Amino acid sequence: MKIAIGHGNKTSYISLEVKLLPTQWDAVRGKILNHPEKQVLNAYIYEVKQIVDAHIINLTREGRIKDAIAEHKSDCDGEPSVYVGTYGKYNDGSLCGLWIDLSTFDDYDEFINFCQAIHADEEDPELMAQDFECFPRQWYNEGFITEEDFDHIKEYTEMCEKHSAEAVDDYLEFHDDLDDFEEAYCGEWDSEEDFARHIVEECYNLEKTMGDLARYFDYEAFGRELFMYDYTMGANGHVFRPV
Repeated sequence: MKIAIGHGNKTSYISLEVKLLPTQWDAVRGKILNHPEKQVLNAYIYEVKQIVDAHIINLTREGRIKDAIAEHKSDCDGEPSVYVGTYGKYNDGSLCGLWIDLSTFDDYDEFINFCQAIHADEEDPELMAQDFECFPRQWYNEGFITEEDFDHIKEYTEMCEKHSAEAVDDYLEFHDDLDDFEEAYCGEWDSEEDFARHIVEECYNLEKTMGDLARYFDYEAFGRELFMYDYTMGANGHVFRPV
């Protein structure tokens, strides 16, 4: 008697080393009939099937985890990433974990489920964010990333893709979130004076109001005044208006 295991077009067999007559096997119910040791043998067959089923489930699960790791593992090449281990492993002297690309998840629950899956060798893994890359420090928490922080990082990534990381980082020099970023963003200039010239060209007609004296207009002083009270310029030259 053998147990057949099929996968795709292939079938393998595990011998149970049990010999039966055709009349002693009920193929519909999957049980032995008309045999003096039928109770013992049926219990043995059931136990072997349980073991085989468990192995198949584990192999399937391992295959799915490998596929998920391939999808979510970070190459640390500009993606917002976090290295996720556990406090249990850390307390045992192990830094075993994985660099994870946060931009590959649709929502926080999917991220948490993946983190728990890669640490399924622990019954109840207490997740630990041991390092981070390519997102603002204010949203990193070693205790672990909260759902609010995760949403901020997702928004940060989307804004960086739409505008630029330099522009978004400049805005975060002066603000804690990105709620008003797009309304406040004016663009990039080489200096405060350069931006002041832009404002004058867009909003004023110096030649009309000042005549020949327009050539003596102090753009540098005007720029200092603009950025003293109204506008801000980040380290990368991106300018923002008050909202």
